[in-house]
Amino acid sequence: MSTIETVLPRGRRLAAVTAITGTVFIAAGAFWLSFTALADLARRSGIDAGQAWAWPLIVDGIIVVATVAVVALANQSRPTWYPWTLLAAGAVVSVTANAIHAIIAADTDVPAVLAASVAAIPPLVLLSITHLTVILTRPTTTPDTDAIEEVPAETAAPSQAVAVPEAEQAQAVEMPVVSVSERRAEATQLREVEGWSNKQIARHLGVHPSTVGRWFTPAINEEQEETS
Repeated sequence: MSTIETVLPRGRRLAAVTAITGTVFIAAGAFWLSFTALADLARRSGIDAGQAWAWPLIVDGIIVVATVAVVALANQSRPTWYPWTLLAAGAVVSVTANAIHAIIAADTDVPAVLAASVAAIPPLVLLSITHLTVILTRPTTTPDTDAIEEVPAETAAPSQAVAVPEAEQAQAVEMPVVSVSERRAEATQLREVEGWSNKQIARHLGVHPSTVGRWFTPAINEEQEETS
């Protein structure tokens, strides 16, 4: 591995760690701003001060959980409409509640539209930054680890290179039922004209190599002709 190939993965890992750290801090800040606003709105709405902190956890917590579920189910065949619905509902409630709190708690000299716009930014940032954080922290596979290395034909052992064609030839050859004289005549033609060896002829005709050897022995041939 060259120096450039070594430096690039380290630089990418450092960039990923920096991005993840930044998104976590931004998400924490956005969550804190939205949390304080929603908790104060809950107290103003009549919820006891000791229980008001639970309301922003419910509203903003569903955004975080639904975002994680959407990203986790992105590459699966399972339906994702339900987590998307929860994500949209949580975002609408959080943005609306933050805007209402800003209008109620803002100074009289600040326009209501401006106060609502400023208060809507934290929940929107929380939504987007949570999605980004989950994507950055999701493990990815590289083509190098999943690819199957192919062995070049030149590096294969000679026995393996010969065994495959022989097996294929043995399975592909289907010999018809013929007489011994026809087989012997065909064997003679294959040996004298084609130059085949006894082993190749035996494989082609479906007989044992010793049988082919006896066919080409004159003494045995004469005895076979006399007894036939």
